[in-house]
Amino acid sequence: MTTTTLAVLVPLLPFLGAAAGLLLGRTAPGFVRPLAVLPPLVALALAAVVAVRQGGDQTVNAATELTPTGSVPIELALYIDGFAALVAVLVAFVATCVQIYSTGYLRDDPRYPSYAALVSLFTSAMLLVVYSGDLIVLLVGWEIMGICSYFLVGHYWETPEARAASLKAFLVTKLGDVPFLIGLFALATDAGSFRITKVLDAVAHGRLDHPTLIALLLLAGVAGKSAQFPLHTWLPDAMAGPTPVSALIHAATMVAAGVYFIARLLPVFEASQAAMVVLAVMAAVTMIGSGLAALAQDDIKRVLAYSTIGQLGYMTGALAVGDRGAAVFHLLSHGAFKALLFLAAGVIIHAAGTNSLAAMSRMKDLSVRVPDAYWTMTVALLALAAIPPFSGFFSKESVLGAAEHVATGHTENAPGAAGWITLVAGLLTALLTAAYATRLWLLAFRGQGTEAPDHGRQPLTMTVVLWVLAAPSLALGAFSYRVLPDWFDGRDLTPTLTNSVAGTGVALIGGIVTYAAWRHTRAVTARVPLGAVAAHPEGDAGLVEAEAIATHEPAYGDVAYAPDPADPGRLLLGPLHRHAAVGFHMDALYTAVFVRPVQAGATLVRFLDREVVETYVRGAGTLPRWLGTAVRRAQTGNLQTYVSALLAGTVVLAVAVVLVATGA
Repeated sequence: MTTTTLAVLVPLLPFLGAAAGLLLGRTAPGFVRPLAVLPPLVALALAAVVAVRQGGDQTVNAATELTPTGSVPIELALYIDGFAALVAVLVAFVATCVQIYSTGYLRDDPRYPSYAALVSLFTSAMLLVVYSGDLIVLLVGWEIMGICSYFLVGHYWETPEARAASLKAFLVTKLGDVPFLIGLFALATDAGSFRITKVLDAVAHGRLDHPTLIALLLLAGVAGKSAQFPLHTWLPDAMAGPTPVSALIHAATMVAAGVYFIARLLPVFEASQAAMVVLAVMAAVTMIGSGLAALAQDDIKRVLAYSTIGQLGYMTGALAVGDRGAAVFHLLSHGAFKALLFLAAGVIIHAAGTNSLAAMSRMKDLSVRVPDAYWTMTVALLALAAIPPFSGFFSKESVLGAAEHVATGHTENAPGAAGWITLVAGLLTALLTAAYATRLWLLAFRGQGTEAPDHGRQPLTMTVVLWVLAAPSLALGAFSYRVLPDWFDGRDLTPTLTNSVAGTGVALIGGIVTYAAWRHTRAVTARVPLGAVAAHPEGDAGLVEAEAIATHEPAYGDVAYAPDPADPGRLLLGPLHRHAAVGFHMDALYTAVFVRPVQAGATLVRFLDREVVETYVRGAGTLPRWLGTAVRRAQTGNLQTYVSALLAGTVVLAVAVVLVATGA
């Protein structure tokens, strides 16, 4: 087969698997699991073949016009460069792992057939975004992912949290998609085409009339889809969905789409220095804010959710300094270890038997009970913290290196301000990332919480997937910077000594300080007398809060044992902890700025409709109703009455005629 044919099959196979799974889910349930696993597995093999044939420099570019649409045609187009080839492999690889893992994780779920079909459709939509060479076709995949996320996040629709989270994810991303759509049409109008190649050619020849406006409109959609400030609030709440869905959304689909879109059209953003600075500021606020929020979360999946937001901030920071190679490199590296982190968290939750026990403060002895999750999550956390030689080290250092080159004037791909903003925020975020990764590891695997009931060993499909994902988390970085430069515009991905020392140094400081804080709080709160509860000042950084201690369980004699009072996050954040724990009140801000005014407007409209419009309508109908009543009563059906009325009328008319004649 030709490379073009193989590329068409890559997104098509998961789509067909989704359609077949929905059709056969009830009539032939035995085919559901094979239809869930085999299409993405074959798509992975085909995507790998396409990547090998593409080779990093043989761009696949093919198109056919769907239908005449006037001055700006819409075409079914493929545009596969080195970035697209590698990202497609990542998407298919993570989707295959998630589908295999889900066969064990959701083996007793009655809605598994629809779940598996939606995951396949989700995968197909992301692959369409990756391979598409036409912006309207890309938009189709972009929107399909939005509706799939709504259904998958709300999979446990019996719970109010899942229903609210799915609705929030849909509405917040749609809030960004509206200006995104306007930006696409403005871009196509200036370029004269929706084809990506023609758009890039128009940018190269300076034919964009409104580059800043277009870039900012597109950034709104990217912020919503990739959960960047200020449209990031939906992602932590999306943890109400099944854990494999979280792994898919965070590692390879949905949130990666926005970053990939900017990388695809980076020259459009580079045409406006103002847009690049805005992108850098957005990345910096996202990185630092999410790092602080992750350090204050108790639910393990919410920690990972804020971690994803921060790592996406690294990618947008790399794009803000004009280095899409570093951004996509970190996208690939992050996809592997973040999928591993979520799926390992799923093993922990599965062992506890309930999603409500995902609180790290209640975990105990997990390193013994779930050794596979313990070892593989340790690898993934080291990659997340960018400790060499794990994959996150190489990709994160490539981002910091790109920022340094722009900040020091070695390259002029972006304004120097964007370089300094990204570099400073990146180093601070490296410190915070190592801190919350260390905290997660300590609380989850060295905690002194309440031991949950043992629900037995996990299915083999779940543990095997963890070890499969551990391999790229450990070795992808070193492999990539030696083997894959051709796929990254030929850029050397080798980290520099200065950035390596700085990045690794701040990461080690973050980990060591967090460990020291954990040891301190653990020693102070090892034995808390019940009588001391009232004496604890609320918010004391050295001790747990009084309200937390008051709920400790169980009590033995005069000593209360907390689920895990040794949380270093409280000591490290101090008074900032309570604000960081609720995401710095962004939801409250949106409620005050958007939700309440809309509700007030709806209340006013309802009042006007009921009290004004309906009153007018009722009043307008009252007079005709009275007239009708009078006429109805006059219609008695009695002939004598009618004759009498006729004679009376005749007399009245005669008198009137006489009076008129006399007066005349």
